Amino acid sequence: MMTVVAMWTSAAAQLKIKLADVDTIYHPSISGTVRGKFEYQTEERESRFMVRNARLAVSGNVVKMVSYKAEIDLCDEGSIKMLDAYVRVSPLKNGRFTIGQFRVPFTIDAHRSPHTQYFANRSFIAKQAGNIRDVGAAIGYTFPLAMPITIEAGIFNGSGLTGQKDYWTNRVNYSAKLQFKPLSDIAIVLSTQSISPNKKPVYMHDAGVSLTPGRWLLEAEYLYKHYKNNAFKDAHAVNAMVGYFIPVNKAVRTISLLGRYDMLTDHSNGTLDENGNMTLTDSKRHRATAGVTLSLGSKFQSDIRVNFEKYFYPDNAMVKPSEKDKLVVEFMVHF
Repeated sequence: MMTVVAMWTSAAAQLKIKLADVDTIYHPSISGTVRGKFEYQTEERESRFMVRNARLAVSGNVVKMVSYKAEIDLCDEGSIKMLDAYVRVSPLKNGRFTIGQFRVPFTIDAHRSPHTQYFANRSFIAKQAGNIRDVGAAIGYTFPLAMPITIEAGIFNGSGLTGQKDYWTNRVNYSAKLQFKPLSDIAIVLSTQSISPNKKPVYMHDAGVSLTPGRWLLEAEYLYKHYKNNAFKDAHAVNAMVGYFIPVNKAVRTISLLGRYDMLTDHSNGTLDENGNMTLTDSKRHRATAGVTLSLGSKFQSDIRVNFEKYFYPDNAMVKPSEKDKLVVEFMVHF
């Protein structure tokens, strides 16, 4: 009798361990980001409250080497948008294949999720010049070297997030990104991409470097955008920022002191006029941003961001209502 009980106890313990392993590996993970903000335009003396993001995501594994992610934003500037929806296969320890809808491998700042941004509003590179999410397939591999090198490359429809159903093309878009770290606190990123808004070829090239010595963050990025056949004059974008992080370890865990300079020359997102010519969608401007972030939890978990943005436009520029001098106060939570 004692032998039977011992065998039963051992089997139950083994089953419990196996079930625990299954829960650990295959149990879906739910995450999300909510950002609420207040903006005050200092020249017009006008203000607004805004829910910038209300994202929900489900991710996990179905078997050990196959994972998935589905993410939706219930309030992306007031609209509901399907963002990530992909399947990823990782047959190698450092390699992966992804198919579905996701952000293409391109740039540094445009690849940051809303909760990992350092400022309340995105840079011009992240918002306008290099903001691409598309449907396609990509491969990635990290070489386990003393100086880690990660390569990502993919091909995409060019249909964007909503034009998949009846979209057929004889031209595919590509994107490729190379990141290497010569030192533990230095990362260099090079990337290139082709897109075809309204079947007009556009080529983009980007280079950036991030340094994280001690409590500092220093980052600079440059993007060049070339419109084939002179469909629009070439565009240039720059994003440079500096941050200093002060640990407090009280109700406020970290205080971040931040500064940013970014610029974008005259830019077209591919919108055509009645004659089939690309139109100006973003006028040339420079911007200086100063900010303080109070982190109430761990990094990018529960932040209060206070920013002031100063814009500089040439004469007769097209100025959008939301791109003027303003004070921004944002509350962000990520779970």
